[in-house]
Amino acid sequence: MLSFSPGRSFAHRLDARSKLAFQLAVVAVAYAYTTPRGLAVLTVLTLVVLFVARTPLFETLWTFRIVFPFVLAAPLIEAVVLGPPWIALDRAVDPALASYRILLVLLVAAAYVRTTPVRDSQAALAWALPGRVGRFLGLGVGFVARFLPLLIDDLKRARAAHAARLGTERPVRERISWLVVSGVARALGRADRLSLALRARCLSWNATLPELRFSWRDGIVSLVTASLFAAVGLAAGVAP
Repeated sequence: MLSFSPGRSFAHRLDARSKLAFQLAVVAVAYAYTTPRGLAVLTVLTLVVLFVARTPLFETLWTFRIVFPFVLAAPLIEAVVLGPPWIALDRAVDPALASYRILLVLLVAAAYVRTTPVRDSQAALAWALPGRVGRFLGLGVGFVARFLPLLIDDLKRARAAHAARLGTERPVRERISWLVVSGVARALGRADRLSLALRARCLSWNATLPELRFSWRDGIVSLVTASLFAAVGLAAGVAP
């Protein structure tokens, strides 16, 4: 789920620039409207995004399962008080809303990654930030998008190999240390091979990127994006 998947959905046929602008608008709205009603509206919008991007909700949530302990820890820690009544649920409301807001932003980001080729993201960044700054950020996005899924697959294979050798019978601390050492070793090996591949291909700041074109679909998304930014501006004007 953390990589591009070819398709013909509405989101697949959007320009990367309009999708990036929409993501920024969603993040801004998520931080401007932190009330339950505001996040409920944002939830509906997120579900619509997942639908038009043909991104399965539960599979995406499973992909981000490693984040759940962190987003759940904040409200749980905040609810604990040192003294009677020991648990104050009212103190956990704001952290819970903040954690839920992060989850919605991650879901929208997953829909973008699933529907946008890496080179299109690079071209969008190069268009938004002309010069070497945009090229540098585009290269960074490309490296992360291509490298991260490989590292995750390496860790999965390492865990499977460890389990096949009865590694699950060993103490938890020993299993964690082995997995960390194995993951770092595989990451360094892949980094060396990536460096060699980049030198062999004569990495250039002026690489030819795909041409980006707006369509009527991007016009619709741009109107929605503009509406979201207007809502953010309204919230900023109303706030004391």
